[in-house]
Amino acid sequence: MGIVDVVSEYCSLPRTRRHLKKRKQFQTVEMKVLIDCEGCERKVRKALEGMSGVTSVDVAARQHKVTVTGHVDAGKVMRRVAYKTGKRVEPWPYVPYDMVAHPYAPGAYDKKAPPGYVRNVVADPTAAPLARASSTEVRYGTAFSDENPNACSVM
Repeated sequence: MGIVDVVSEYCSLPRTRRHLKKRKQFQTVEMKVLIDCEGCERKVRKALEGMSGVTSVDVAARQHKVTVTGHVDAGKVMRRVAYKTGKRVEPWPYVPYDMVAHPYAPGAYDKKAPPGYVRNVVADPTAAPLARASSTEVRYGTAFSDENPNACSVM
């Protein structure tokens, strides 16, 4: 029995971790909220600035985009905005045009999207069912490809 064992018998710490809270991870939450006027913008900003864990709130009224950074949960932030403002809130569905490999599917282009943005068809398959080719389409497409050395050449 060493000195550490003797000292640890007299000085014991509580074994429960009930008092320790796990801190949320620092993240950025982007959401789409319909903002008509400065009053709506002020209402959204006020609802989010009072929330614990929020570091900054950025509201782009023309794009209907709200960006929140901090140690927060995305679901809780969206529920709070919906509850406090009475507005419909959804996750930001757009990505920059350069981020999508081939946004040539009809569902990728949205008239409501801000300039330079397209709908994220890779993350949301219901947005554009034609964005992905089935295995049969891939086989037929590569059968007549110039890049395939075993391709059939029909002229």
